[in-house]
Amino acid sequence: MTLQHTSLETREADVPAELRFWALLGFDHVDTPPGLERRATWVASNGTHIHLLHSDEPTAMPRGHVAVLVDDYDAATARLADAGFDFEPDEPFWGAARGFVRTPGGHRVEVMAAPPPP
Repeated sequence: MTLQHTSLETREADVPAELRFWALLGFDHVDTPPGLERRATWVASNGTHIHLLHSDEPTAMPRGHVAVLVDDYDAATARLADAGFDFEPDEPFWGAARGFVRTPGGHRVEVMAAPPPP
């Protein structure tokens, strides 16, 4: 079984900034299926989607998060810093670098150099 997508609520006005953020982590803006484009904007990377659900009053969890495994951790975190995002390294629980950043809409994202052991 594979997780195909997750959804995050965001204000429509924040969508351009969200697209720039997700591009820094290797996600491309992809076409949203007809009939859904007024309700959501989609980004994808290697078959995994994040659906940005348009909301007038989005909810962002204070500690809950999505985790992204990046191909080049140092390059990804440098891109985030260069773009002005406050990346906070965290303890490498399984011996791999990891840390957290917030999207323009306030969602918490864990950026990981390697996944946890099976």
